[in-house]
Amino acid sequence: MAAPSEAPVTRQVSGHAAPAPVPSGPPSWQPLAAAVAELPVLDASGRPVLFGELFRERRAIVVFVRHFLCYICKEYVEDLAKIPKSFLQEANVTLIVIGQSSYHHIEAFCKLTGYSHEIYVDPEREIYKRLGMKRGEEIASSGDPAQQGGTLILGPGNNIHFIHHDRNRLDHKPINSVLQLVGVQHVDFTSRPSVIHV
Repeated sequence: MAAPSEAPVTRQVSGHAAPAPVPSGPPSWQPLAAAVAELPVLDASGRPVLFGELFRERRAIVVFVRHFLCYICKEYVEDLAKIPKSFLQEANVTLIVIGQSSYHHIEAFCKLTGYSHEIYVDPEREIYKRLGMKRGEEIASSGDPAQQGGTLILGPGNNIHFIHHDRNRLDHKPINSVLQLVGVQHVDFTSRPSVIHV
């Protein structure tokens, strides 16, 4: 019997992009309901922003995490942090993380994970619920069961191109698979040090 891998379970396992999977969500012509686009999220200063404004002008990869205290979510966001902004800019794509915590926790979570792309919170979990994300077994900071997370590709406008609902806390969509769907070049997530010949 092989020894279990010591690598964290959410680390991206390959530096090469796998073939693009068949999207597991609604067809690309299906619009996001206007009522969902008009729901607010909060930025790090507590300022409300309409959800639909985040992807009105360009496509966005929107990753909903269970909560900021979730170790698996933390590792996944650490990997998202490794996506160079230049890769996203070349494809005219925005990367957004949305949590279900208080906005007061955003700054500390970004410091912890090294994440510097866009991040917001949906403390009432209204968007999570409207997008069909089910309650999980973990408890959010509010004391209520946290909603499961998911990944969406949205925009420009209220166009849904892809939805992946996490079935459990280990079911994050592989990052390079999502990047491939929006034309962003793959990211090498291997953390092996480079060998320098002297």
